[in-house]
Amino acid sequence: MAKKSKSMTDPMRLKPLRKTDGDVQVIVETPRGCRNKFAFDPEQKIFSLKKVLPAGMAFPYDFGFLPKTLAGDGDAIDVLLLMDEPAFTGCLVPARLIGVIEGEQIDGKEKIRNDRLVAVAEMSHEYAHLRKLSQLPKRLLKELEEFFVNYHRLEGKEYRLLGCRGTSVAMNLINEAKT
Repeated sequence: MAKKSKSMTDPMRLKPLRKTDGDVQVIVETPRGCRNKFAFDPEQKIFSLKKVLPAGMAFPYDFGFLPKTLAGDGDAIDVLLLMDEPAFTGCLVPARLIGVIEGEQIDGKEKIRNDRLVAVAEMSHEYAHLRKLSQLPKRLLKELEEFFVNYHRLEGKEYRLLGCRGTSVAMNLINEAKT
């Protein structure tokens, strides 16, 4: 009888944090430059196509999640991942947390927190110098904020930015969301 394989088919089994504070394990859902929005389906243990952005709009950086977390919107904590080249859907990327873009999405009368952690890929050359969100050029940060506002607007939802915070706030969000 063949021995059962213990392959990693479920990224949600991974830990969100590595050994040191601020070191996270990001699972990429949607690569930079992609119009397709992919999402991990925990029931089927597979990545699936969730939506397609309109022509002219694409994800500005890789977008993923932290495994074994549950945020206020009912999904794993979202992570915007700064790295030199796009990864691929399902790729595990070790990264350094640099902050959080805080926001809430408004769907009718319901307000739901929907914060986005921001991290730098450990192997990045271009962003290796970044240690804090405040080190990003202000124009780039504004463009990222506008992307999230427009992304939600396309779904008929409003997204309100609440501010940008540092790694200690981001770590508190992770610790509160661990499952």
